[in-house]
Amino acid sequence: MLFDLINKRTEQKGKYSVPILNVKTRQLVLDTNQTLMIDCRGRWELTWAFPSGLDRDQMQVEDSRCGRRGHQYCSRLMVGRSQAQHTGPFQCRYRHRPRKQSSLYVYVTDSQQPFVERPRMSPDVLYLKEKQPLVIPCRVTNPNVTTKLIKFPNYSLSPDQRNIIWNSSKGFTIRTPTFFYIGLFFCQTVTDGVTHKSHKYFVYRPVSNITNVYLNSSGPVQALKGKRLVLNCTATGELNTRVNITWDYPGKNTNAGFMSKRLVKHRMHMVFYSILTIPKLQRSDRGLYTCRVTSGEKTKQQRVNVSVYDRPFIHLRPRQGFVMETQAGQKSYRISPKLRAFPAPEVIWLKDGMVAAEQCSRYRLDGHSLVIKDVVEEDAGKYTVLVRIQEYGLYHNLTLTLVVNVSPQIGERAVSLQDPGSVTQGSRQALHCTSHGVPPPHIQWLWHPCPSKGL
Repeated sequence: MLFDLINKRTEQKGKYSVPILNVKTRQLVLDTNQTLMIDCRGRWELTWAFPSGLDRDQMQVEDSRCGRRGHQYCSRLMVGRSQAQHTGPFQCRYRHRPRKQSSLYVYVTDSQQPFVERPRMSPDVLYLKEKQPLVIPCRVTNPNVTTKLIKFPNYSLSPDQRNIIWNSSKGFTIRTPTFFYIGLFFCQTVTDGVTHKSHKYFVYRPVSNITNVYLNSSGPVQALKGKRLVLNCTATGELNTRVNITWDYPGKNTNAGFMSKRLVKHRMHMVFYSILTIPKLQRSDRGLYTCRVTSGEKTKQQRVNVSVYDRPFIHLRPRQGFVMETQAGQKSYRISPKLRAFPAPEVIWLKDGMVAAEQCSRYRLDGHSLVIKDVVEEDAGKYTVLVRIQEYGLYHNLTLTLVVNVSPQIGERAVSLQDPGSVTQGSRQALHCTSHGVPPPHIQWLWHPCPSKGL
């Protein structure tokens, strides 16, 4: 076992670790209709890769065992009448080790066809990606051909071998492309006084910057069984952004809903709309609805939970009992019973039988709660909340009692008392103490004898 492993490693590092071609140069130049013949030898079974312009029925491949003891594999590729479109890389590789290969680039020169690919009606699309070079693949059939890059209609660019690099086997490479290179391009050359143009290439800058995704409902959605549900997912992105919007929801597998899409182009951005509609809600449609927006490798999503009710309802009860207490002088006090209702009800608060908000500017509604600012003693009383869903004839009310506690105060402290002076021993004196508070305060008298005067 160990010997086999050592022998295998020795073989991989030795002769024929990659197939060997009979052509010693890296490129070969042929004339049109000339025969191309390439021999390849290796340690294992061989296979060929060849230019896309060459069909299999235009070539012959002969495989055989070779070497002194027939331990090696040989393969011969032959093209009888080479054509300009056969220009490109020919690779001999091991069938079961495709990364082990040897390559030869073949030019088939044709003065009538200097470019490998013939012009077609529709241009090919090339993608300009951020921080990546742009290759415009107008390969030529002769390595000595001089070409120019033309931006439609007639802006000419010549290679400077710094940012614009020409390679006859690759085409033009723009190392750091800018927005200038967005548009229609082609290559041009002159042979024997005749101007030839390559196939056209449209350079497009794909943008995948999703600015924002939001739904038409920012909170949980409540809906009634049998009613229509419409969710609108909106995505914004930069110009040239293209997005794919998909939905995940409970009824997706049963095709419970249908989608419609719309695209609006603004001056500085794009807006994409996807509207999911479920015509007739069922209890099975309740759950999580997810709008997922993808552009390239970027993804953003928004979710909303949908509840489906069989019928409208109102559930109203006290939060902490029917009697509430607060303290006079408190900055604010909230009366907030527990309320669940669908659809959203109308809420009115009464104080002692009259509309609270009309009695005092310190009273305001916050949702279904009543907030009292700067609490005073007069805020004590009975508060009634009226809840109604008029469309379905549903009504409910709840009365709560608010007690406002007031700290005890002695009225005489507010008046400066004069020294009563001396009184006759044994005479009757009346002392008054007036107090107020909620609940009523308890009054207790204490006597503090005067200290005796020293002789």
